[in-house]
Amino acid sequence: MHDLVIRSGSVVDGTGGPARNADIAVDDGVITEVGKVGAGQREIDADGLVVAPGWIDVHTHYDGQVTWDPEVTPSSWHGATTVVMGNCGVGFAPVRPGGEGFLIELMESVEDIPGTALHEGVDWAWESFPEFLDALDATPRVLDVAAQLPHAALRAYVMGDRAHEDASADEVAEMSRLTEEALRAGAAGFTTSRTEVHFSKHGLIPGTVAPTDELVAIGEAFRRAGRRGVFQFISDRYLQYYENMPAAERDWIPEVARASGARMTFLLLQSDRCPDGWRGALDETAAWRSEGLDIVPQVGSRPVGLLYGLEGTLHPFVKHPTYRNLASLPLDERVAALRTSEVRAALLADEPRSHDKVTLRMIQNWDRIFPLGDPPDYEPSPDTGARAVAEREGRTPQEVVLDWLLEREGKALLYSPTAGYANFSHDDIREMIEHPLTVLGLSDGGAHCGVVCDASMTTFLLTHWARDRTRGEKIPLERVVHLQTARQANLYGFGDRGTIEPGKRADLNLIDFEGLALHAPEMRFDLPAGGKRLVQRVDGYEATIVAGEVTYERGEPTGARPGRLVRSQA
Repeated sequence: MHDLVIRSGSVVDGTGGPARNADIAVDDGVITEVGKVGAGQREIDADGLVVAPGWIDVHTHYDGQVTWDPEVTPSSWHGATTVVMGNCGVGFAPVRPGGEGFLIELMESVEDIPGTALHEGVDWAWESFPEFLDALDATPRVLDVAAQLPHAALRAYVMGDRAHEDASADEVAEMSRLTEEALRAGAAGFTTSRTEVHFSKHGLIPGTVAPTDELVAIGEAFRRAGRRGVFQFISDRYLQYYENMPAAERDWIPEVARASGARMTFLLLQSDRCPDGWRGALDETAAWRSEGLDIVPQVGSRPVGLLYGLEGTLHPFVKHPTYRNLASLPLDERVAALRTSEVRAALLADEPRSHDKVTLRMIQNWDRIFPLGDPPDYEPSPDTGARAVAEREGRTPQEVVLDWLLEREGKALLYSPTAGYANFSHDDIREMIEHPLTVLGLSDGGAHCGVVCDASMTTFLLTHWARDRTRGEKIPLERVVHLQTARQANLYGFGDRGTIEPGKRADLNLIDFEGLALHAPEMRFDLPAGGKRLVQRVDGYEATIVAGEVTYERGEPTGARPGRLVRSQA
């Protein structure tokens, strides 16, 4: 008798092949049969449900949260059964005693995770990266985690207060040695940031302008370690593909690929400044791959979208003196004040005051500010934007946006797609995610707590791309499942998961595909020290199974915590 049998589901197995009706038998946490199978000690009736592999999310920032939250929400609500963290060069290991605050400051600045929550929540039961992995491995949770070695933490560990400066030859050699040590211990990879977007009060985060010889030396550690792991990076060249990017920023990438023999993956977004630049990036990647270099662009399944709200970090009036005078009030009192004619008139007559011109342009980009709605609309028509509505109604965009913000007693959210929406359509995104060279990423689960809530991208692939899209072509269900299971597993060399077939780990989602529904994000204050974060609930996941154990039933945790650390072997 099998440990678990999932009976009569529509199996979408992650390979991209057609769905088929079948039973699935599970023993000792592994799939043992697919087809017509015998009885199980426990059986789940999946008739009418889609049965898919558990989602693998390769771009998260749960480095701190996994130490206090065994449910790793909200990603686990959305069917994620494996998450990869430590992306973009920031994380919490290695760390010398007394250096914890610096790493927290970097994470708070780059990823908008409340520093107070990290100070209270992280227990720092490690110093070296192997010790960090051991601490992760010892803590049960609802899903598996894989951790990457972040460049900023590595530099701070080796160089101390000089982490922002040029490294000596001995320091570069030590970084290379520690990278090899981390990879041999099971790190999923090494990550670095090459973008001016990532900075703290000290300036650009450590490693941003590291010279090529440092990156090559770190890359050589992959070869010494048997080419384990992935070299992940974010670069302004590939964030927005600026045509005037210095050649040196381009040339280090193939140099590291050759020196390491490792797979490299970078974040690729569409920029308003260069709407077709992503095509050039893909062409360049194809040329490198023709030379035998394993370089993989990582793209999102929807635009990078900021959420503006009175409870969040940003909204169009956050820099106005009139609003700042109210900002410390409880939400209900702020809403009441903003609804008075006196305060409303003063606010609308006010001008924002800030030296941060980038943020000012962003929060006043009236063409690209939309009501999010419930259910949320992530592909809004341009005629629903603040400027277009204002012109139709004979009002100013500020008046329109203020009214939107005051809806739902001040809890309404506005949506502003800042990358990936140059043509006010998802058509370019569809090309990017279906391109044979790309993989899906960019959910940023656990990060940007006050302004982004994209951990639901896994669900969005099904609801939007496979079922609901009305403004363009859809993508077949079998294809979107493949994109966030087998394709992701292959990227990181997770050979034991990603498809439904005998011998694979029994990580599964049972989904009411027609009933799958994303709710509007909401602000919660449930991080340590009362820290805030945006979360997004979902209906339609009838069950999530990790290593053969049911971790969620109809959106509620069962108490089972079979998740552990995934150590890289590839």
